Amino acid sequence: MPTPHSIRESQPGDLTAIESFYPDAFPEEDLIPLVRELLADPAVALSLVADVNGQAVGHVIFTQCGVSGSTVNAALLGPLAVAPAHQGKGIGSAIVQEGLRHQRDAGVELVCVLGDPAYYGRFGFIRESSVAPPYPLPTEWDSAWQSQTLVDNAPSCSGKLSVPPQWQKPALWLP
Repeated sequence: MPTPHSIRESQPGDLTAIESFYPDAFPEEDLIPLVRELLADPAVALSLVADVNGQAVGHVIFTQCGVSGSTVNAALLGPLAVAPAHQGKGIGSAIVQEGLRHQRDAGVELVCVLGDPAYYGRFGFIRESSVAPPYPLPTEWDSAWQSQTLVDNAPSCSGKLSVPPQWQKPALWLP
């Protein structure tokens, strides 16, 4: 049975809870510096939390991007994390779907993600071959680079995803 929750934009008071999710979700990576940098610049990122009984239990960021040589409005989904006690209850799906709705309403035409194809495929993401990630990915991650077009008749584009400075660290794109 799904956990009753609401989805809202994150607030400064959510930071401690948000930071607690990522070490469990990504034990091999330290994403907290990236999360802090993205949250410090709301002009480049939409940050949503899932809230259960007044407590943030899930978090996702959508970073505004572009595609080199194109006028397509793009975004990068991630990172995404849910508190371990609330995983498997539909919270991650709910915040991703709400984030995609926000992006569509904001005129974003393309959302890219680097993640598990089995998970993100549920939302309509497919392998991306025309828009390259900002840095080369290991061959074994080819199927993990995915995208979703949010609007009907979106212009096709090809090029490299242009990311803001927070994402311009090659280590974020390597195992």
